[in-house]
Amino acid sequence: MIKLRLLVLTLLSVSFAGLFSAQVIAANTFDHSQWDALLKQHVLPLNGGQASQVDYQGFADDKAQLDRYLADLSQVTPPEFDDWPKDEQLAFLINAYNAWTVDLILTQWPDLDSIKDLGSFFSSPWSKSFIPLLGETRSLDDIEHTLIRGSDRYQDPRIHFAVNCASIGCPALRNEAYTGKHLDTQLDEQTRLFLQDRSRNRIDNGKLALSSIFKWYREDFEKGWKGYSSLEQFLIDHAADLSLNPEEIQKLKDKDMTIRFLDYDWELNKTS
Repeated sequence: MIKLRLLVLTLLSVSFAGLFSAQVIAANTFDHSQWDALLKQHVLPLNGGQASQVDYQGFADDKAQLDRYLADLSQVTPPEFDDWPKDEQLAFLINAYNAWTVDLILTQWPDLDSIKDLGSFFSSPWSKSFIPLLGETRSLDDIEHTLIRGSDRYQDPRIHFAVNCASIGCPALRNEAYTGKHLDTQLDEQTRLFLQDRSRNRIDNGKLALSSIFKWYREDFEKGWKGYSSLEQFLIDHAADLSLNPEEIQKLKDKDMTIRFLDYDWELNKTS
């Protein structure tokens, strides 16, 4: 009988320990499944994921589910957020940016042709403070430029291929949620897909024509991430994605390659 009691106590101890561990793991992650389901249903990948179109009417029809997800994001406190691993934090912020961008479009859908239609002469749509997140009312600019780019925690230029500004010129809105567990793989894939899109990045008459993203955020690619101190180093490492030949690679190494930046297409990335 004593041995049986000891066995039961041991099994209970192991069970409680396992339960506690699961709770700790759960406490250090965020469940993005609602957003993931919406993306899978309402985002159409094009050209193998190089671009995407968004069914904003579908999002409007499922607005209650989107609102629930946004409300869940808003419930996270700064101390809770700070306790998460960095990849969990960054995935959370990217998803928040993308979800609230969709929410912003829906405020005037279908009566707009561009996200810029939501701005005014005095302020851009990205500077509007309407997002209750991490204890403050924030703008999309706050999320991208303060919480993500302005923080010393991340310093990952690949975020520019993940945050989506609801425009054709933007990198594709991925049709799945970002997660801490898979973030590095997801960001790497988004980077490669964007660079492989010849409507945005290509050799044109011997010159390298790039998306304006590389003009606006060039400094982010030169801050030492993966040892890069120049945009050229980043591009050389992605020469295969850009379909560069040996001569073009050498020109980049010598910083003798002319780089020009393409006009950005701000038309709404809606389904046709």
